[in-house]
Amino acid sequence: MFIQGDEDKVKIAEKLIFDIYNVSIYGYVLRTEDIVYALNNIKKTGKLDFKDVFDYYIPVASKIRYVIPRTETQMVYIESIRKHDIVVGIGPAGTGKTYIAMAMAIEAYMKKQVSRIILARPAVEAGERLGFLPGDIYEKVHPYLRPLYDALYDMMDSDKATVLIEKGILEIAPLAYMRGRTLKDAFIILDEAQNTTAEQMKMYLTRLGINSKTVITGDVTQIDLPHDRASGLVEIERILTDINGIEFIYFNEKDVVRHKLVQEIIKAYEKHEKRQD
Repeated sequence: MFIQGDEDKVKIAEKLIFDIYNVSIYGYVLRTEDIVYALNNIKKTGKLDFKDVFDYYIPVASKIRYVIPRTETQMVYIESIRKHDIVVGIGPAGTGKTYIAMAMAIEAYMKKQVSRIILARPAVEAGERLGFLPGDIYEKVHPYLRPLYDALYDMMDSDKATVLIEKGILEIAPLAYMRGRTLKDAFIILDEAQNTTAEQMKMYLTRLGINSKTVITGDVTQIDLPHDRASGLVEIERILTDINGIEFIYFNEKDVVRHKLVQEIIKAYEKHEKRQD
């Protein structure tokens, strides 16, 4: 193989090819977006070794086999979840906060570090009230939990996930179902935490039992609570930051791994909100 062009660009291409080769030795099949991410980081910094990303890979039980971080913040997030029992991920949609947390939960279960996985979400969306929605309690709540199911089925074969759900090993439930429980030997994810009230957040945090770990995710710019109710996520930013063992990780528009226009949309909204303020 011959590479022609500017000397600096040739060096970057050579480095990328060797890194891809070294990674493939371990049996990993890279996707196009993984290579694009690595190339962008090498061009920006000239320092990031593509092989280093795989120190943070997360094995999962589906055909994708593993989840790989695509930004520096995601790598810090993974390291924090491995080291701490309570991690709070705050930032805009599309930054992988919940997706990576889900992968870490599956990895912990596969390695027998925990005996069950619990995924919780407050049933609050855009001012709607459950009582006004049609159907029984399952039909009312299910749409609010759908994003958690989507992430789960992307990382675990649906048949296996169904079996675990039926056995109670994997539980996906509204936050209200956590009241009165002590959650032992579990990996618990609280998604959309900006829509918890201060009382709900306190209730949730005090459920954590022995040998349990929780990841709390949310976007403080997307609060759907009534204006007279304080967000539990915003509150814990103020009162828990000094507690050793609780880690806060902040994502921004640079960490968005969805369509490239999503980054521009987030930046445009931030500018608009600053002008309004």
